[in-house]
Amino acid sequence: MISHQQHHHSHKPLPKRIILVRHGESAGNLDGTAYTTTPDHQIPLTPQGLVQAKQAGERIRQIISGLSRDWKVYFYVSPYERTRSTLSEIGRSFSKKRVIGVREECRIREQDFGNFQVEERMKVVKETRLRFGRFFYRFPEGESAADVYDRVSSFLESLWRDIDMNRLHNEPSRDLNFIIVTHGLTSRVFLMKWFKWTVEQFEGLNNLGNCEFQVMQLGNGGEYSLAIHHTEEEMIKWGLSHEMIADQKWRAHAHRGDWNEKCSWYLDSFFENLQESDSSDEEENDELNGPIPLYKCA
Repeated sequence: MISHQQHHHSHKPLPKRIILVRHGESAGNLDGTAYTTTPDHQIPLTPQGLVQAKQAGERIRQIISGLSRDWKVYFYVSPYERTRSTLSEIGRSFSKKRVIGVREECRIREQDFGNFQVEERMKVVKETRLRFGRFFYRFPEGESAADVYDRVSSFLESLWRDIDMNRLHNEPSRDLNFIIVTHGLTSRVFLMKWFKWTVEQFEGLNNLGNCEFQVMQLGNGGEYSLAIHHTEEEMIKWGLSHEMIADQKWRAHAHRGDWNEKCSWYLDSFFENLQESDSSDEEENDELNGPIPLYKCA
């Protein structure tokens, strides 16, 4: 399987970081009855959510500016009120000369749970989702996580076209950082698509806290990894398995496109007792070159 980056010319400057940010605490997070009278896209941040967003902006700036003086940021934001307000507060930490631009992007909006949400009905619906499976369960009059996956996949294709056509006018000497202000499930689906995680692996993931963020950083070999900035403890908290964490650590130093061949666990999740080679090939190889080496993720 070919990675996203393999489709693009090596001379194209890639973003140094892609940072996924969940919105701050909203009125809906504080009181679920808010969804019964206010459309989901109009749910505002609480005062605490505004503070969280401002503090997140300060932390993100510290990360970006830590080892570089020549850096820029580009924002993508969900059109919902709570994400727009989160972006506004994050933006307080950046001067105009540091911001290349911002784009409202409908494809990274929240999962659609239907229209006005009746609290008692939603409790039953969410219990049903747990039994059915979080990825494929479609909310009545709304979406499944699989539906969100489809539109996030489309967004990723557009993101790569922005990079490939240098629409952001990035110079190779400049550290460009994408900051994507979105929602909890959308972030999980984004990572699932990017790192080619399975549905089973998605089901084990946990939601981010309000204004928690995940930094995908470009490694020396050209692959993005969560393990460059984040600790193993953080990744465990997010629900990554030990195999997934091993892959993230491997990616931190991997060269573009070669991870799949060396991650035997990825194949093993689909096949049982998959042989290393045909028996006839193995015998011939033993005669010519000795035993075939086994590869590990990390």
